[in-house]
Amino acid sequence: MLTPPTLPALWNSVWSLGIGVAGAALGYLLHLPLYMLTGPAILVSILSVFGLRLGITPFLRDIAFLFIGIGIGSGVNAEAAAAMLRWPLAFLALAVMLVLAMVLSRLMLSRLLGYDRLSAVLASAPGHLSFVIALGETYGVNLTRVTVAQSVRVLLLTLTVPALAAMMGLDMSQAMTPMGEVLGVGYVAVLVVLSLATGWVLERLRVPAPLLIGAMLVSSVAHLSDLAPGVLEPKITMACLILMGTLIGSRFSDTSGKQLISFAGGGVMITVLTTLLAVAFSVPVAMFLDMPLAHVLVAFAPGGLETMIVIGAVLGANPGFVAACHVGRLLVLSILIPIMATRARGKE
Repeated sequence: MLTPPTLPALWNSVWSLGIGVAGAALGYLLHLPLYMLTGPAILVSILSVFGLRLGITPFLRDIAFLFIGIGIGSGVNAEAAAAMLRWPLAFLALAVMLVLAMVLSRLMLSRLLGYDRLSAVLASAPGHLSFVIALGETYGVNLTRVTVAQSVRVLLLTLTVPALAAMMGLDMSQAMTPMGEVLGVGYVAVLVVLSLATGWVLERLRVPAPLLIGAMLVSSVAHLSDLAPGVLEPKITMACLILMGTLIGSRFSDTSGKQLISFAGGGVMITVLTTLLAVAFSVPVAMFLDMPLAHVLVAFAPGGLETMIVIGAVLGANPGFVAACHVGRLLVLSILIPIMATRARGKE
């Protein structure tokens, strides 16, 4: 956590972020939804596939997660906290949706695209990429096919969720720069120190995205108790969104155009299926919880944990609800993936 980068890695990150800024500018000109995130993701993905070695050092990534968490926590209020009592049904629906998504995705990949059973299970997992890669290395599967399919899923969901939200009539242009009194430097410094300490504890407990979740927790408590009134400087928020988009696009740095064409079909199929399932399950949950459909959709969307939490914050969704759903998704997958993988190996 926050390990200082080497100078070459830092320069590569700066170069990549420069391309991300250009992508954000193009996204703005093309009126892309959530252009600060989707613009860099698209441009960096394309250039990565064409051979540019782009990437974001973990040091800068973790700093971005830290400030993103603080920014999201500033949106927590008493009304959002009260909604926690109505969430159990949402978690049950989410678990059912994940089981159905993995079973159907595995069948599609194996029967339509010729994946072996084990590769189909790992490629169909709606999240938990690092865990999937670790299992794949252990089992000796074709990791290129699996990681390309998974990376396509994350990229497409990053683009799809904001587009669906825009189709539902939500205006995301104002939400990208939270309105309100800007937090003073002293408040931000205290939140950063407390967030680092909380993130360190969560990392020891193996909680996913510990800095992001830790900063969210610290900031939420501080804002609920009025100890830290105000929002982050909008320029910081915008910079973090660009970095996130660049990070998503850089997943394709080790992928050739030939590999992308060969293996992207699985990612597209998984994305279409899981998006349809997310919408189908989000409708009744949104009605029961009396939440906007787009807010529940981003909580159920099987994209990257950090990315979906960021998009949820931009949409104005209850940050605690979105974060809890995505952490819950990873916990369910931690049990579901090994079970399905073991069964798949036994049938080969």
